[in-house]
Amino acid sequence: MTDAKNRIEETVKGHDVVLYMKGTRDTPQCGFSSRVAGVLNYMGVTYQDVNVLADEDIRQGIKDYSDWPTIPQLYVKGEFVGGCDIITEMTLSGELDQLFEQNAVAYDKDAAEKIREANA
Repeated sequence: MTDAKNRIEETVKGHDVVLYMKGTRDTPQCGFSSRVAGVLNYMGVTYQDVNVLADEDIRQGIKDYSDWPTIPQLYVKGEFVGGCDIITEMTLSGELDQLFEQNAVAYDKDAAEKIREANA
């Protein structure tokens, strides 16, 4: 197992929610990362952000780890959930709420509902 894969696995399994993104939760460096971080931040989810721009090994390693070609990538309880489009769809359909509830991840239900209302 490579060093990058080991570090990714430790991070993904060591935190309930992990977002591999370009930039950080406070300063996203691409629109897709900004959208997913914005949803998580607005919903009050506690998560570990990993800036793939700070480490080329992690940037490529996370794509290999998930077999998913794009960033951002969201993990919940060690499982890959998806990228920006999938997270957006799950947020609007309520599936993300269900995923968080099934995995005992705290989030603001009112905020989630406000996102759906604003996009109705």
